[in-house]
Amino acid sequence: MTLEPGFYDVPAGMVATVVTHLEMRAPAAPRPVPTPEGVSLTRIAAPAPGWYRDLFTRVGGQDWLWFSRLGLDDAGLSSILCDPGVDVWALEKDDRAEGLLELDFREEGACELAFFGVTPALIGSGAGRFMMNAAIETAWARPITRFHVHTCTLDSPGALGFYRRSGFTPIRQQVEIAPDPRLNGNLPREAGPHIPIFEG
Repeated sequence: MTLEPGFYDVPAGMVATVVTHLEMRAPAAPRPVPTPEGVSLTRIAAPAPGWYRDLFTRVGGQDWLWFSRLGLDDAGLSSILCDPGVDVWALEKDDRAEGLLELDFREEGACELAFFGVTPALIGSGAGRFMMNAAIETAWARPITRFHVHTCTLDSPGALGFYRRSGFTPIRQQVEIAPDPRLNGNLPREAGPHIPIFEG
């Protein structure tokens, strides 16, 4: 399908976002950062769906409208999180998970940085850079030739720049249209206040 330049209406009840795909073809050098005080990065084996949804929502749901995992039932979510090709890590502070790092190795020779972010409690602490250094080291410890991630205009406006500074290169853009998660009960109506709700 060929689109002409111009404006296109987004249907009522939906949200639209520009998605940027990025990749890394060789390990990037770690960016210097001290380990944030009182923080540890722990791999979580077979995460419980409720635990995961709580962290996922605190990292990206309330502020940035992360929603892709919130529509899955427990069985569907567990089938991903407990897959041997998926690694879930939590950045913990004071015995509470405050950062999410999810690496997906299910594609042979590649790793997807599936989800990455910290809660407001750790923003500005260097925790994101610390966790990214660990993500790059962990991903490239496997026999891969490609490490990739995507971000979108629903994310923090600093996300794209952060990924580029971390060594990822933009390779593709897409427009995604999806049901507004605030209208189907997956997120509260006050989530993602930077994105208006159009109910029609």
